[in-house]
Amino acid sequence: MITPVFPIVELIDRYAISIVKMKRTNANSDEHMFYNEQIAQINLNIVQEKIDQLVAIHDEIWDLEKELKAGKEDLLDLAEIGRRAIMIRDKNNKRISLKNQIAADLGCIVREIKREHMSE
Repeated sequence: MITPVFPIVELIDRYAISIVKMKRTNANSDEHMFYNEQIAQINLNIVQEKIDQLVAIHDEIWDLEKELKAGKEDLLDLAEIGRRAIMIRDKNNKRISLKNQIAADLGCIVREIKREHMSE
């Protein structure tokens, strides 16, 4: 089997998401193990605090999206849906910035770049 290669900016993000999924659902152990094996090749000591922040952001986004993903948006008024959408956007902007900082700290040249986007 060929093992895919991810740029650090994506690998770290997917790893962080897998941590949240494991904590919340315990249903993705194979996925988490895959990213854990990939990330084991990298010295994370210099970016562990940023990874922890990235995990926290994904955890917060999960909370904000919970009802929307479960099809229960009818339990929320439009103002609340709009408020959550703005909060999710803001957290995703922080997430992109953090991913790029981690990539820079680890010497990876690949960055997530959004044009005409608030994460710039």
